[in-house]
Amino acid sequence: MANMDLFSDPVLTRESVEAVIDLAKRFKEEKGRIPVFMEVCGSHTMALAKTGIKARLKDYVQLIAGPGCPVCVTDQKSIDAMVQLSEEPNTILCTFGDMMRVPGSKSTLMKAKTEGKDIRVVYSPLDSVHIAEENPDKEVIFLGIGFETTIPILALTVREAARKDLNNYSIWMATKLVEPVLRALLSSEEVKLDGFLLPGHVSVVLGKQSYRYLADEYTISGVITGFEPVELLSGIYKLLVLQLEKRVKIINDYTYVVRDKGNVVAQTLLEEYLEAHDEVWRGMGTISNSGLVLKEQYAQFDAKKKFNILVGEPRVTKCRCGEIVRGLITPEECVLFNKSCTPTHPIGPCMVSTEGTCAAHFQFMREV
Repeated sequence: MANMDLFSDPVLTRESVEAVIDLAKRFKEEKGRIPVFMEVCGSHTMALAKTGIKARLKDYVQLIAGPGCPVCVTDQKSIDAMVQLSEEPNTILCTFGDMMRVPGSKSTLMKAKTEGKDIRVVYSPLDSVHIAEENPDKEVIFLGIGFETTIPILALTVREAARKDLNNYSIWMATKLVEPVLRALLSSEEVKLDGFLLPGHVSVVLGKQSYRYLADEYTISGVITGFEPVELLSGIYKLLVLQLEKRVKIINDYTYVVRDKGNVVAQTLLEEYLEAHDEVWRGMGTISNSGLVLKEQYAQFDAKKKFNILVGEPRVTKCRCGEIVRGLITPEECVLFNKSCTPTHPIGPCMVSTEGTCAAHFQFMREV
């Protein structure tokens, strides 16, 4: 906790900014351009915007937001299916708060709730198990959105529901995995990157060793970092050092939280209850084995098998969320941004989520 105060110290932050700028100038002198790094995590995107780091470094380091916001990368048809699921009779839908205002083609979960559907915001997936226990005459469904940070908790909810023999409980799995999407981004070669700021929370589960493929197969460096200003700047600094020294390496700069092998207990839970599955990503289509679904022996808790939800093709808008999560454009390049698309009237999920790139730019990086 003493370190946490140090990591947000304003004097050290300013010194760190200047150190990064000095290295970035050296990089530009040597290569004739500014370095390009992608922060994978949506929480990093918000922190970099909120602290002013991204704005301060814009002339020296290009920081691109990646596909690390779980709400933002959820496919439009999945959103439509969730809204339709809320209309099933005798059901209680449980979800994290971010999902409530994500626009579907015709409605949102928030609108469905105002129309009388039983939709409840929970702070933990385990809360939904308690709701199922208290409402044995209702079907309780949890919307399973998230990356490796939250997926182990979904496995725990299944274990708890099985232990309590809750036949009225299920999860609508729409989970995402980090490695397949990073591989897809690098293989597409749409964005030229010099390195990754790797996610802190996800890395607690995965561990440093899980990113070796970046260096070994794609010859690109990554630094796992925390979320305070000095931690973020330290990660950027180390990426610049690796570039200037022409070294490729994965660095754990979040050592007091992240271990080399990650959280083995959480990994064991994933292996016991879940298996890889092709998943559709907003703006990226289907990525092979990029999500997790419940294994066959736990199929009774799989809401997609329990309910026959069919949706048509989603409504087409000018929202460019799909390009934003791929790092191809900034929010300001979308014609809807800060015009018809605002936090009070969002057109796409990137403006809704607390980790969304559009929300970060709107709150902290707009020119007034």
